[in-house]
Amino acid sequence: MTLKLWLVLCCVLTPFAVISQSGKISVSGTVTGPSGQGIYGATVAVHNSGIGVVTGEKGGFELSLEEGTYTLEVSYMGYKTASRTIEVGSGQERISITLEESPYELREVVLSGKNMIRKIEEKAFNVSVVDAEKLHHTTLDLGHALDRVSGIRVRESGGVGSEMNFSINGFRGKQVKLFIDGIPMDDIGSSFQLNNIPINLAERIEVYKGVVPVGLGADALGGAVNIITNTYKKSHIDASYSYGSFNTHRSMVNAVYVAKSGFTAQLNAYQNYSDNNYKMEVQAVDLETNKYYPKRTVRRFHDTYHNETVIANIGVVQKSYADELLFGITLGNSYKEIQTGARVESVFGAWHRKGNIIMPSLKYRKKDFLARGLDFRLNANYNLGQEKNIDTVNVDYNWLGQKKEYDTPGGERSYSLYKFRNHNGLANAVWDYKFGKAHKLTLSSTFNTFNRKGNNTLEEDSESYEQPQKTLKNIVGLGYQFVSDSWNLTVFGKQYFQENKFSTRIGGSNNEELRYVKATKNYNHLGYGVAGTWFLNEDLQFKVSYERAYRLPGNEELFGDLINLAGNLNLRPEESYNYNLGVGYWWQLRPQHRLYFAVNGFYRDANDFIRTRLQTNEEMQTKDNLGKVKNTGLEGEIRYQYGNRLMAGMNITYLDLKNNSKDEDTYGDRIPNIPYLYGNADVTYTVPDVWGKGNTLSLGYNLLYVDSFYLFWPSLGTKSTKRGIPEQISHDLNVTYTYNNKLQFTLECRNILDKNLYDNFSLQKPGRSFSAKIKYTIL
Repeated sequence: MTLKLWLVLCCVLTPFAVISQSGKISVSGTVTGPSGQGIYGATVAVHNSGIGVVTGEKGGFELSLEEGTYTLEVSYMGYKTASRTIEVGSGQERISITLEESPYELREVVLSGKNMIRKIEEKAFNVSVVDAEKLHHTTLDLGHALDRVSGIRVRESGGVGSEMNFSINGFRGKQVKLFIDGIPMDDIGSSFQLNNIPINLAERIEVYKGVVPVGLGADALGGAVNIITNTYKKSHIDASYSYGSFNTHRSMVNAVYVAKSGFTAQLNAYQNYSDNNYKMEVQAVDLETNKYYPKRTVRRFHDTYHNETVIANIGVVQKSYADELLFGITLGNSYKEIQTGARVESVFGAWHRKGNIIMPSLKYRKKDFLARGLDFRLNANYNLGQEKNIDTVNVDYNWLGQKKEYDTPGGERSYSLYKFRNHNGLANAVWDYKFGKAHKLTLSSTFNTFNRKGNNTLEEDSESYEQPQKTLKNIVGLGYQFVSDSWNLTVFGKQYFQENKFSTRIGGSNNEELRYVKATKNYNHLGYGVAGTWFLNEDLQFKVSYERAYRLPGNEELFGDLINLAGNLNLRPEESYNYNLGVGYWWQLRPQHRLYFAVNGFYRDANDFIRTRLQTNEEMQTKDNLGKVKNTGLEGEIRYQYGNRLMAGMNITYLDLKNNSKDEDTYGDRIPNIPYLYGNADVTYTVPDVWGKGNTLSLGYNLLYVDSFYLFWPSLGTKSTKRGIPEQISHDLNVTYTYNNKLQFTLECRNILDKNLYDNFSLQKPGRSFSAKIKYTIL
């Protein structure tokens, strides 16, 4: 059925592809000051047209104009207004404008254009955007940067490199899909995860909550995150290094070379290392006397983590046959010691895991592909990496530093020296066809294969490691968009297909012969949705969206992750009816004061909801389906900016995620182990011309709040026996000094008050920590 649908969609699109439409030409450039530094927030407007944009942090801007002669007017407070006449279509599509300082401040600047972030936020979808460039001076990784966005919670089981669970408005894990430049990040490997990728890799991060654009071809149930990486149009190098508490080291290098011929080479390299030897409060048992200590302060002793990753691309840009054609390779290596199981009472001292990633890739992008108005992009990769699970020491450890050794062969949990490859391949193709001034068709197809193969060298003759663990997914989407000055509308449909191949175990007890029976399960579903937005005026926007979405079971959910997650081959796809309603308002009083306010309500009606639960022995987790779940919630955000001096904001999210299965005893209960009230607040103040003209000093503060929540069903057990995670409040501070717009020094302190913080069951996160970072940029 999927192949037939693909052919039908191609036939529908083909007639449009041959229609020639007049296209626009991209005009880009940089606005700088007298010393050559980029000016952030300058207005670049086309004279007498109402068209314009605001420059980014490094002074860059981009306009889309038809062929002809235009006059650009560039203005910024404290500088003289500059004019430049350009001929679009004659090769003047890349310009540089230098502003001269003015002894008089501009009393009023009218912003006639919108920067890229605002354009994305104005889409009909419920979307938030993180300006990653404003966080490049910090030691944040992508995961912790996203933890400051309304509706998002990033939960970890420990420190650097620990297992991470990402949620949007209560839907979490594989229910939320992650992308880098539109490429899905499914099963890439332990060397390449959100909480070990530095924020410097990204230019911005787009967060779609609920309904996801058809161009991001994925089976997302609760939303999606698209990380847009830095794409420099000229040669560029920046490097950074940080050192912090618990012997934590982080470093990164970004290097890009762009020749006049169009040849380009890109290199991103980063590493993370930490001992993760922070203190915790635990329950401990003496292995010799069996004496119980209900509350002891101990230090983690087996939690070292490190990873190293290199992403290299080589190819051409701005050619007649390709706007971008890049052949790449991602190489990564990781080492992780396993300190605990799913609960802190399970203590390990030798079990560890290793992994690597070897992933060749292809990126192709072309505007006006075959016909005017038809844009095409293709991304493909194949992961040849390997993972190793090493548990070969038969010893019991405890938090008091004791251990009990055994003479017989065994392990701390499973006695395993399991080596495996996931053989994960992915191809994503997207066609965008614009016709007329207001119409666009989008066709996307995402194809994903998974085939885990491995063996346990300690059990070479075991048949269990020879059983198939395969999945094949294909998601095809078709969407139509209409855009006008005051409103726009998007409608779309998606076809979801999955094939799982595995074996079931039969016998093995009561003298019955153990045997494996191979099985195949197929799923085929059709989803659809609509999203619309209306501007009451230029600054007041209303949004509404609806989607019938499906989410196919993930590979680790089906087959396990071989650490703390056991597989469940009986998982069924999730289905959800997603509704969103929101309003946003941009307000500006003169050039100095800007205010943004947004409120979004959402409702999710889900069937076969996949949730995490503890196994009976509480040493491992597993996934299972819960018949019906409903989720009602509200999120709000407000942000204020005063010039380039002060930026402040806060957000709050409330959700009511309940079991809606009437045939269960826990009907009406909140889903356990999910926070329902959380938020952030932050403020940054920048002092200009500190110890020299053009140098700046920035002071930043961030607050994280999470209300208390139960780990198990609220209606079961008594108040004294119920376990939960208490209310949590964390405060962070940072100070950054920027010299000559090239050299940055940053000092940070996280969890200033040294509070005990938990995300998952009893697994405590690091306490107060300090770090220092230096970053240098060569333009």
